[in-house]
Formats: sequence, C-alpha cells, structure tokens
Amino acid sequence: MFSLDLQTVLPEVILSVYAMAALMAGVYTTKDKSAGILIWATAAMFALVAFLIATREGTDPAFAGSFIDDGFARFSKITILLSAAVVLVMSQEYLARRNLLRFEYPVLVALAVVGMMVMVSAGDLMVLYMGIELQSLAMYVVASLRRDSEKSTEAGLKYFVLGALSSGLMLYGASLVYGFAGTTQFEGIFLATSLGAPLGLIFGLVFLMVGFAFKVSAAPFHMWTPDVYEGAPTPVTAFMATAPKVAAIALFARVVFDGFGGVVGDWQQIVAFLSVVSVFWGGIAAIGQTNIKRLMAYSSIAHMGFALMGLASGTAFGVQAMLIYMAIYVTMNIGTFAFILSMERDGRPVTDINALHMYSRYAPMRALAMLVLLFSLAGVPPMVGFFGKLYVLRAAYEGGLTWLAVLGVIASVIGAFYYLRIVYYMYFGEEREEREALDTGTSPLLWGVLMASAAVMVVGVINLFGIEPLAAAAAATLVN
Repeated sequence: MFSLDLQTVLPEVILSVYAMAALMAGVYTTKDKSAGILIWATAAMFALVAFLIATREGTDPAFAGSFIDDGFARFSKITILLSAAVVLVMSQEYLARRNLLRFEYPVLVALAVVGMMVMVSAGDLMVLYMGIELQSLAMYVVASLRRDSEKSTEAGLKYFVLGALSSGLMLYGASLVYGFAGTTQFEGIFLATSLGAPLGLIFGLVFLMVGFAFKVSAAPFHMWTPDVYEGAPTPVTAFMATAPKVAAIALFARVVFDGFGGVVGDWQQIVAFLSVVSVFWGGIAAIGQTNIKRLMAYSSIAHMGFALMGLASGTAFGVQAMLIYMAIYVTMNIGTFAFILSMERDGRPVTDINALHMYSRYAPMRALAMLVLLFSLAGVPPMVGFFGKLYVLRAAYEGGLTWLAVLGVIASVIGAFYYLRIVYYMYFGEEREEREALDTGTSPLLWGVLMASAAVMVVGVINLFGIEPLAAAAAATLVN
C-alpha cells in the first residue's frame, strides 16, 4: 500500500527532493553565482513535473484518503507549475541587475510550489494546514528578499503577522470541526454534515473560510495585499499574483465541496458575501491608486471576487467557470507583470502610472500589447478576459444567484475605469520630455512574454485553447 501511496505523491516527492538537492548544491558550491542556473533548472523541473501530472488519469487517494490526486487537483497543479515556471524565468534579469539574485530564491519558490500542490490535493484538515504553512513560510521569506529596503522588510513582516493570524483562525476552525465531526478527513466531515450539521460545525466552517479568504485576498480580509504587493520585489509580487491565488481558490473549492458539500446553503451565502465585497472594494479602492503594483493588488482582490462568484453557485458548472477564470487570470497577470518589470527610467524601476503618459509614441508595440491586456483585465469584448467574466456571471445566474450576477456586472463597469485610465495615459496623456520618458530597451524575454500573453488574449477567443472541456472534466471530479 505504501508503494501505491508513494506513486500517487510522486510529483510532490520529486519536486521536494529537487529543492533540497538544489539547496545543498547552492550551499556547497558557488552559492549566488549558481542562482541563474538554478532558476532555469527549477523552471525546467516545474515543466517536467507538469508533464508528468498531465499523463495521469482517474482518481487516486493516498494515505487513507488524506491526499487526493484527481482531475481537479491535476488541472490546478498544472496551472500552478506552468505559471510559476514562467514567472521564475522572467524574474532572473530583473533580480540580477539589482543584486538580488540569491540562490535561495528558486529553492524557496520550489518549496512554495510544493506547498501549493499539497494544498489542492488535501483530503484532510491536517494535510491542508501542512500545505498552507509550507507555501506561506517560503513566501514570507521571498517577500522580504530585498533586505536593505524598509518597504520590502515591512512587506515580509506584515505578510508574516497577518498570515499567522489567518493560520490561527484556520486552526481554531479546524479544531471546532474535529470536535463536532470527530474526524479531520473531508470524507468523514461530509458524512457528519449530511446528517444535519450542528451549530458548532458551522462555526468551524466559518473560521476556516475566514482563513481561506486571507489567503485568497478576498475583502474584507485583504488588508495585507496592497502593502505586500508594493513592498516586495516586483518579480515576487508577480509570483504572489499568480500561482498562490490558484492554489488558494482551489483549496477553498476542495474544502467546501469535499468536506461541506452537504450544507451548500450554509457556505454559499458566505462565499457570495466575500465575492460581492471583493469585486466592489477592489474596483473602487483601485481608482485612487497611482502606484501600479498597488493598483494590481486591488485588481487581484476584485478578480478573486469574480472567481468566488463561480464558486458561490455551488454547481459543477460554477467550479468549471472558476477554473477557466483562474487560468485566464494567471495568463493576463503574467503579461501585465512582464510589462511592469520592463518599466524603467535610466535603469531604475518605475511604478508610478503617471510615467506612462504618451508611452505609445516611443514604444508602440509594447503599448498595444498592454492595451490588449488591460482591456482583457477589464472584461472588454472580444478579449478572452470578457469570456472569463461571462462564465462566472452565467454560473451565478444559473445557480439561482441572479442578484450576485447583476452586482458583478455593475462592479465590472466600475473596475474598468482604472484599467482604461492607464490606456488613456499611454495614448492620449500629457507630452513627456525626453528625460522623463521610460527606457525603450527591454529584455527580449520580457518582450516575448508580454507579446505572447497579449496574443493569447486575442487568439484565445476561438476556443480558449481547449481548456473548457478540461475544466469541465476537472470540475466533474470534484462535484459529484
């Protein structure tokens, strides 16, 4: 039996062994001089593990159901691995030019990814917590990677303190669930709730969901997000905005369906509340932002609200819509952060959106690519981002939450303002003197990622690159 269990968790084992071997290799060899090689090797390992996961089929529980390898977990893991690989590769040049390229960076990212993979396959509250903490502890360190920066140190500290608070709330909720259900396994919790959930079990669920809302940056538990996004090095912010979000939202879905699928009505209203507050707060609070990293923080809060809208429907189609939305969201964010990484003046990073005035005049192709990405983020048809929002709004409507879909449309219109404002600056803003303009030279890799992401937003309208049936199959394994 142990050999079968080991085979089920083989992708996580491979990545864990690689991370520990890379750490030893870095310590006992050239240390930071090997960081560039480690980044490419780690990205290649992510791609290799993603391929290994893609070849699997069926549902395989391991360790008495504490770990589940199913279609839903595999879809989420592949999204996490591929997005982490791209972000890792495009961060190398930025970190190297600012003397921030440490050999620990790709190792910590690899360990964080292992934690995320455990999160989405968790079938037990104990395994769930282990995955969350492995991911969180690695992220706390990389958030404060720039040790000589007050903002970076502050970002790491805030992330740690508020992350510890959310972990405490989750543990309290888990203890209540265990006390009333008599088990920490989702299968046993499902059986306990299907017989009629006592009030204490619902309280436990609420505390668990509050902890998940912290991890997913859902308002009103989003308070760490803007400061950490702004203070962390930009490549770290790009990583935070992509893979961890997929892991957190997938974990959210796993717990409410696998563990509390018998009391959909009890958690549905909480998820709907988190969704509404997130889409409106993310859209309204971003309007006054001038720092593009803080703006992207509020953007992520709003987007997580839309993803939660699909989850709130409580249906298989809602989970499918959520998975499609997250795949599109990650692609848009990778391209957007590739552009942000290229925003420099005299070789120094710039984050003020006012620096983008008339950007189209001296970098027309990059401005056009960013325009496509911003339109997609805003949900403007016919970009792919529009279809992502259409899926989750339709899921809410078909799930009997018409009021939620209507509020989602209103919030989307409000949120479009701050995306379109950047487009206005780039094409119709004030004239800039040559010494105030951003540098036009950029890394070929960043340029390629930006253009590829923008192209996906246009070409993907044909059939979303076939992810619709894959997401449907993944959702069917979770909601059955």
